[in-house]
Amino acid sequence: MVMADVLKPARAGARTNFLYEALLVLGGSAFVALMARVSIPLPFSPVPITGQTFAVLLVGTLLGSVRGAIALGSYLVWGALGLPVFAGGKGGIVHILGPTGGYLLGFVAAAYAVGLLAQRGWDRRPWTCAISMAVGNSLIYILGLPWLAGYVGPDKVLRLGLLPFIPGDLLKLLAAVTILPTGWKLLRALGRST
Repeated sequence: MVMADVLKPARAGARTNFLYEALLVLGGSAFVALMARVSIPLPFSPVPITGQTFAVLLVGTLLGSVRGAIALGSYLVWGALGLPVFAGGKGGIVHILGPTGGYLLGFVAAAYAVGLLAQRGWDRRPWTCAISMAVGNSLIYILGLPWLAGYVGPDKVLRLGLLPFIPGDLLKLLAAVTILPTGWKLLRALGRST
C-alpha cells in the first residue's frame, strides 16, 4: 500500500475511483513537468541539473508502480506532442530522441521500481527509503548514460552525464528520506495508515 491508496476516498463509487486515479496520474505528470522548470544548464554538458529526478522518484513512491509508470509515460507523451514539459520548458519528440532521451525513458522505469518498493513498505523507514531512491536513480542512469554516450562518446559520458549530478542526487535522496517516512508518521498520527 502506498500513500495514494491510504488517501483514497472511503466508500467511493466507480466514477469517483476513476476520477481519483485519473487525477493522481495527471497530477504526477504535472508535478514532474513543474519540477522540470527547475533547470540549471551546464555549459560543458547537454544534460542540465533539474528537479525532474526528484519528482520522478516522489511520484513513483507516492502513487505506486503502475500509477507512477503511467504518470511518467503520460509525461513523455505530453513532451513528445510538443508541450513545454521537459527541462527548461522545452517540448517535442526531438528531446526524446536527443542526448537526454535515455534519461527521460529511464524516468518510467525508475517510477515503476520505486513504486514497487513503496508497495512493499520501503518508503516507511529512512534506510530502506534511501535504498529505494538509489535504485530509482540508478535506473535513470542505466538507461541515460549509454544513450548519452552515443552523442558524447564513451570516454566523456561519466564526466558529462553522471559525476556532476552525484551531489544533487545525494541531496534529493536526503530530502526523500526525510519527507517520506515523516509523511507516514503523520498519516499514522491521523489514523490514516495501515
